[in-house]
Amino acid sequence: MKAKQIVRWSNWIGIISISLLLYWVFIFLLLQVFELKVFQENITQTFYASIGGILALMAGALMVSIMFNLSRIADKHNGDENITTSATNYSKVLGLAFLLSFPIIAGLLFFGDHRTKELKRQRLISAAQSLIEANQNDMRHLLDYRFEVDWVNETTNILSLLSKTDRNFPSVHLIIEDEIRNTPSFLGFYHYQHKYKDSLKLQKENFIHPTTKEERSYLKRVLKGNNEPRYSASDGKYELFQPFEYNGKRAVLYFSEWQNYGKIGS
Repeated sequence: MKAKQIVRWSNWIGIISISLLLYWVFIFLLLQVFELKVFQENITQTFYASIGGILALMAGALMVSIMFNLSRIADKHNGDENITTSATNYSKVLGLAFLLSFPIIAGLLFFGDHRTKELKRQRLISAAQSLIEANQNDMRHLLDYRFEVDWVNETTNILSLLSKTDRNFPSVHLIIEDEIRNTPSFLGFYHYQHKYKDSLKLQKENFIHPTTKEERSYLKRVLKGNNEPRYSASDGKYELFQPFEYNGKRAVLYFSEWQNYGKIGS
């Protein structure tokens, strides 16, 4: 292969590498700024590691191009053709296609993020309902609320079992409405809380479940008869409030999961 052809191929490799790098930076910024979840865990790691290969390819192409260009100059073989009109038009078309590809990529990323969250929502709601239906006796115990040591300890055991039953729910909480100093409050019971032996240490203030204004509004609607689950997804955290009832008593199971992959830098 002639030096001129090698230089041409090296330049093309360099251009392609730069284009891939620009795509990578663009995708990286979209994923980070908008907290998009698109890729699976192994794809995320591969995508993140690809930057090293792109940089290595660029460096190799640059070195080859410089070496053979210097050789051609030294040998005084610079018979390059003038750029024709057709070549110029071809370059313009490629440039336009390159620019148009960015909004297309952005659209695909946002669609993928929306699709990921929707599939996650359907899967979590289905799993939560199945878990409740398969553990009716435990659900009756949870609804037979008494702020006593025996009830709290048994509730901890049940929630611990539920969190181990389905890998979609590594964290399961029970939310119950009660009163603290004559003020309605939402108490949260968790699968990882310690067991109580002394009722004197059992204080409602230690069980207050922190909520946002929107969550409190939702929980109040649930207690009035709303059975719609509440799902939210933000920056890799997936939350599901799933109401359940028995004999007129109502409560909410709160499921949460962290997904640390799906975007660069996870």
